[in-house]
Amino acid sequence: MSTEKVEEKSLNFIEQIVEEDIKNGKHGGAVQTRFPPEPNGYLHIGHAKAITVSFGIAQKYNGKCNLRFDDTNPTTESTEYVDNIKNDVKWLGFDWDGEFFASDYFDQLYAFAVDLIKKGLAYVDDSSSEEIAEMKGKPNKPGVESPYRNRSIEENLDLFERMKNGEFPDGSRVLRAKVDMTSPNMHMRDPLLYRIKHEHHHRTGDDWSIYPMYDFAHGQSDSIEEVTHSLCSLEFIHHRPLYNWFIEKLEIFPSRQIEFARMNVSYMITSKRKLLKLVNEGHVSGWDDPRMPTIAGMRRRGYPAEGIVNFCNRAGVAKRDNLIEIGLLEFSVREILNKTTPRVMGVLNPLKLIITNYPEGQTEEMETINNPEDESQGSRNIPFSRELYIEREDFMEDPPRKFFRLGPERNVRLKGAYIIHCEDYKKDPETGEILEVYCTYYPDSRSGQDTSGVKAKGTLHWVSIPHAIEAEIRMYDRLFTDEAPTSHEDKDYLEFFNKDSLKIIEKAYVEPSLKTVEVGRTLQFMRKGYFCVDPDSNEDKPVFNLTVSLKDSWKKRK
Repeated sequence: MSTEKVEEKSLNFIEQIVEEDIKNGKHGGAVQTRFPPEPNGYLHIGHAKAITVSFGIAQKYNGKCNLRFDDTNPTTESTEYVDNIKNDVKWLGFDWDGEFFASDYFDQLYAFAVDLIKKGLAYVDDSSSEEIAEMKGKPNKPGVESPYRNRSIEENLDLFERMKNGEFPDGSRVLRAKVDMTSPNMHMRDPLLYRIKHEHHHRTGDDWSIYPMYDFAHGQSDSIEEVTHSLCSLEFIHHRPLYNWFIEKLEIFPSRQIEFARMNVSYMITSKRKLLKLVNEGHVSGWDDPRMPTIAGMRRRGYPAEGIVNFCNRAGVAKRDNLIEIGLLEFSVREILNKTTPRVMGVLNPLKLIITNYPEGQTEEMETINNPEDESQGSRNIPFSRELYIEREDFMEDPPRKFFRLGPERNVRLKGAYIIHCEDYKKDPETGEILEVYCTYYPDSRSGQDTSGVKAKGTLHWVSIPHAIEAEIRMYDRLFTDEAPTSHEDKDYLEFFNKDSLKIIEKAYVEPSLKTVEVGRTLQFMRKGYFCVDPDSNEDKPVFNLTVSLKDSWKKRK
């Protein structure tokens, strides 16, 4: 089998279409795509997928990709969302060739509508929204034509212009395309083109009293920009006949709509309406809550952009909707963080340890490699003293044989420092809680200089009590307990909301180098996981968000 045939098989179906078009000289071999979000919310993991596909196709075939905001609904859109979307796209590592808004084309779209009216292919309908829905019928039952369907071209032109001039109240009239009320495709049953909305638009102000519907604005905007391959999610497959109908009747640039499966990730939801409900009802702190599937939320949690992009590419481009395991996303995140993050020490559930034979008041600086995966990250010094914090879970008063941590008469190595031997411990007589652990150390067992000959099976992380920085740790888990929370017809998705998805440790201790670490920096807390510095941090107390555990423990817990 030749190499050429192997490469051909590795192409996804969109790439196959694009390469065929280039081979046939369609559009002169040019490739123009676009990413067209509506600025009515924050981008989420599904948008990340669309971004990687649309920008990726343009990059692969030396084409161009526009960023276009489909801002045709002034009720829900704002400049805040526009700015956040641009920030997210750039953060993911992509840049657009042209920045456009559907509102840039309002005059042209209006002219297209007038053209359809003149061709007898559009009419003004005075019916209410309820009446129009009733007339459309059911998928297995033909629709009924509107009593206003056969208005004269002159009357339709007059009424449509008066709609534009603001003479009629909201909801009193719409402009509809005259297609086929008997079509088995409900989208072809005289779809709405324009509705009356006396609302302030974030860009055009109060210039317009009518706004185009998505189906009318979207495809025509593609044609205006000469988009060769209009890539969208599978939910729009039934819109494609209408998309092509407009191109044919308006005789405009023939953009080609291609649908691919949307990104459905287990334990996540991507419905903007449902995400907005989580925000508005206070289930999460905002659109950038680290539990949210938004790009802003994942960035705040510490997910690297490269990990998200790699995840989208690994998930592939499919023709059918499927559920992608969140474990693949977490693997992609760990893969990048393992290479890029420095290793630091933080104790989340502290237990005091006193080295009784270590000189009081003495401090040593222990040199520690920042990242064993990347020597270029260098090293740093960590202070070591007589009194330390270790993890409470790292000590047992009656440990089993395979417990390779600290217990009475046991040796362990303190990471980057000395081997210690547990001599005694103190308990609270009422609760039985271990209060302090007393150890001795082997002075000649220092890491890198060990001549003691003493063996220690386990290694513990620690922080020096006199030098430790108090920190708040936010332990995040999956937002839902069900892998597909919106798939249950008889249950509300909020029934699967994970009430334990956030647990706050108010008093943890971290090494002193983390006092001034910058917001957004992700670090590996040795033996605990990856953590990101949260914007809520201040000079007195840093705040760290759990990004992801060192290993996938979810399946074990299930």
